[in-house]
Amino acid sequence: MASATLGLPAQSKRATVPAWVWALPPVALLALAFLYPLALVVRQSFQPDTGGTSVQPYADVFASEAFREALWTTVWLAAGSTAGCLVLGFVLALVIAFVPFPGARAVSRFIDVFLSFPSFLITLALLFIYGSVGMANGLWTDVTGAAEGPFRFLTTPWGVLLAEITYFTPFVMRPLLAAFSQLDTAQLEAASSLGARAPRIIRQIILPEALPALAAGGSLVLVLCLNEFGIVLFTGAKGVTTLPMLVYGKAILESDYPGACVVAVVNVLISVGLYGLYRVVSRRAGA
Repeated sequence: MASATLGLPAQSKRATVPAWVWALPPVALLALAFLYPLALVVRQSFQPDTGGTSVQPYADVFASEAFREALWTTVWLAAGSTAGCLVLGFVLALVIAFVPFPGARAVSRFIDVFLSFPSFLITLALLFIYGSVGMANGLWTDVTGAAEGPFRFLTTPWGVLLAEITYFTPFVMRPLLAAFSQLDTAQLEAASSLGARAPRIIRQIILPEALPALAAGGSLVLVLCLNEFGIVLFTGAKGVTTLPMLVYGKAILESDYPGACVVAVVNVLISVGLYGLYRVVSRRAGA
């Protein structure tokens, strides 16, 4: 019996390590790098300067006029910028995808490069053009002999809106161009051969196919605009205080760390909620 088993292949039982054991090191690293600092911010938001643990910092912040104004400014700027990006991005993506012109491929590739630019770089470029001593005002004073130019909007909420639309429009164009590349051109050719004009083709064929990509790009832009800090800071817009700017003001200028943490927690909750919406929309859109 023993000799008969000598020719059989030996079967060794390997101890299998559970998958959660391998997941522990990266999860612990992520928790240490990201969740722990966030937990410190949340804890600080419940610790007023008088000591102890209390929700008084939240009551003080929510009751302040500055917080309500910053929240409203953040919401309408983000919503306005998103709407502008959707309209402008859709039009530009249409031109690049369906209007043949020399350099269309280079423009499409430049969009990918543009996405890597920091936001303050675009703001500085706008300052060089529309600033109080920028090119547009300089040209106006040279031509008319006036003491100063008429372009003063860059330091207003409209300047922030223009800068955000300029910077975030490619974030809408990228998923749109991807969606347009999957569009069956035979439908467009058939509609055109049947006498359909361009507006009708866009409304009935292209737009329905673009809606998921528009929703995904718009959701992403909305999240990014809610957290934008560099554009508001570099435009120097007086009276434009968003939630990120309010965090900066309370922490750096007023040394009100509990209040700054409360505003930061509110901003994070809004952003996480909208990011969850963005992920759902992106998954359904396949973007």
